[in-house]
Amino acid sequence: YFRVNRFFAHRLAPLVKPDDVIWVHDYHLIPLAAELRRMGLKNRIGFFLHIPWPPPDVLFTMPVHEEIMRGLSHYDVVGFQTDHDLENFASCLRREGIGDALGGGRFSAYGRIFRGGVYAIGIETAAFAEFAKKASTNSTVKKARESIEHRDLIIGVDRLDYSKGLTQRIDAFERFILANPAMHGRVTYLQITPKSRSEVPEYEAMQRTVAEQAGRVNGALGAVDWVPIRYINRSVGRRILAGLYRLGKVGLVTPLRDGMNLVAKEYVAAQDPDDPGVLVLSRFAGAARELQGALLVNPYDIEGTANAMARALSMPLEERKERWKAMMDHLLEHDVSRWCQNFLNDLTA
Repeated sequence: YFRVNRFFAHRLAPLVKPDDVIWVHDYHLIPLAAELRRMGLKNRIGFFLHIPWPPPDVLFTMPVHEEIMRGLSHYDVVGFQTDHDLENFASCLRREGIGDALGGGRFSAYGRIFRGGVYAIGIETAAFAEFAKKASTNSTVKKARESIEHRDLIIGVDRLDYSKGLTQRIDAFERFILANPAMHGRVTYLQITPKSRSEVPEYEAMQRTVAEQAGRVNGALGAVDWVPIRYINRSVGRRILAGLYRLGKVGLVTPLRDGMNLVAKEYVAAQDPDDPGVLVLSRFAGAARELQGALLVNPYDIEGTANAMARALSMPLEERKERWKAMMDHLLEHDVSRWCQNFLNDLTA
């Protein structure tokens, strides 16, 4: 890990000009600023963490946690997805006695002063909404619409990862169908799950587990004219994905833990303003702190998630419109351009 970051630093340093600003992304490259400082770089360097920052008792189980904290102190700005992540980071500094909050978003640690802030990442909201609107004429989206026929569509889109709560989600869908016999044959759950890190045995095992679980539910609940779960284990193009989101009466986004989760935001942006779907969202996703119009669930609560699906599918149009508009207005205002601008403004201040 540290050797790779030294490699990055040695490749990057010769390319950096005196007035360049450097923005480093995610946990893979936390030590990069320290390596660049050792090489004499004085440039402004910012860091943004896309995943959640753990509480002290979790972080301190890592033998190299002090090196990680020291590495972050070499940045001028350290950005997090949510206020909860920033609070955890500040707690880690205090608990170890290596730093403290100075007020005004400034922190001190290891003899350095730097800024820590919350910068919730956004999406290209307007552009994605336009993709979804135009995708209705796409042949793949048309086929999907025709194949669904009279049924309601629940859609989930996640890379294959243990943090996404896929097995719990399938359990919840099965519970929903069993608890609501009237929905038998009237709803289809489409789960799109591109492969991720297939060379890692644990991920390969998960791929088998999820596929087998979907097959078991289909075998137990399906009929000759109805497959309850459609499971796609490959990537789908962005424009087609936007169209599929728009077909979804329910967007099911239930990670066990997630820094933000942009699928939730894309689902909202893709909706038809005159007939929007309902977002069912894990309370443990960073997006839950922004998307107040979603139905929030605990993904470990199988029955609660199943009940949220039932509520979403029966929600009156006016309530759906009201919830969607509140979320869409927020996403239009807090898009990815604003996220970039806010971070870079603080980094160059």
